[in-house]
Amino acid sequence: MGKTWVKEIYAKKLQEMIERGEIWEIRRLNGPTGPRALVNGREMIILSSNNYLNLANDPRLKKAAIEAMEKYGWGPGAVWAIAGYHELLDELHRKIAEFKRTEAGLVFPTGFAVNAGTIPAITEQGDVILSDELNHGSIIDGIRLSRAEKIVYKHCDMSDLEDKLRQVHGKYNKILIVTDGVFSMDGDIAPLDKIVKLAREFNAMVYVDDAHGEGVLGDGHGSPAHFGVDDEVDFHVGTFSKALGSSGGMIGGDYEVIEFIRNKARTWLLSTGFPPAVAAANLKSLEIVMTEKDRIRRLWDNRNYFKKRLDEMGFNTGKSQTPIVPVIVGDTKKARELARMLWDEGIFVVPIVYPMVARGTERIRNQVNAGHTKEDLDKALAAYEKAGKKLGLI
Repeated sequence: MGKTWVKEIYAKKLQEMIERGEIWEIRRLNGPTGPRALVNGREMIILSSNNYLNLANDPRLKKAAIEAMEKYGWGPGAVWAIAGYHELLDELHRKIAEFKRTEAGLVFPTGFAVNAGTIPAITEQGDVILSDELNHGSIIDGIRLSRAEKIVYKHCDMSDLEDKLRQVHGKYNKILIVTDGVFSMDGDIAPLDKIVKLAREFNAMVYVDDAHGEGVLGDGHGSPAHFGVDDEVDFHVGTFSKALGSSGGMIGGDYEVIEFIRNKARTWLLSTGFPPAVAAANLKSLEIVMTEKDRIRRLWDNRNYFKKRLDEMGFNTGKSQTPIVPVIVGDTKKARELARMLWDEGIFVVPIVYPMVARGTERIRNQVNAGHTKEDLDKALAAYEKAGKKLGLI
């Protein structure tokens, strides 16, 4: 065949990844996701999902999606900017603004698309971006697409951020500080109160990706609300694909800022939007999160119980402050073996290894759900204790 050399190149690269243990084993769901689900034909307790508030299979979201599909059809036709979009999106934009407590809101096809499109749109040559070293890959890619200078500051280290702000102050047209609200691998929270204070001092803009904070912190409104700094964050980024149980990305901000992004971000202008049914489900999920606060309380009750028991057993749960509760193993092979042993006990988790985390910090990332019962958590904890002792982790 004419291009066997292409196959040979990537076969070799693939084999190298396999030998390093960097291949993802993709499990097959045989039904809806939830606190428990059928995976590869077995009922499993799910601790590997972002579905924090157990909304992914909520009948109200399904009902809203079905009704919208019957009224508006399925496909969007083309990109929203060209084919137009259904009135549901206008409602969704208003609801995003209400949820984010901003003047305006805008929905994107995915959360990744928000960062990949917005960061290059709002910065340009002559600007500088200061980024936390553990920011999500979509932020990193968005910065790479920007023509601005990039400076990385140490993770949640405000002294280092302040030093770097002093170095760049007065030398660039605009300064943008970018951070996750909640960091997805450790479950710790960015100190937004201190970040916005530094931003005021050095006349910098603040951009927060709160994908793992929405529905979890700040009475559901997220990390800026948790710290009471909603008005001092300039770009409120989020997603429907985690606690909100649906799909798509979002951003909130001042009206003029959002209109500028809508007309400038390529991932909005050049991406076909999601179906109207998704917009309807997103609307319903926002309504639920803003009104059903008991879900958030149950989530935190489950998280606190689960983490406390893991800590008591002697596992290393790192810097977790949220329902993301890592069990840090520090070795790729042991992390993979721990995941396999938990799978055998009916617990669905995945090993997180390099390059997703630094070598020496390999782990299992547990994500607790508001729908987990005490029985679910106790079964998972018993499996952890059994496997942890066999592997010499506790």
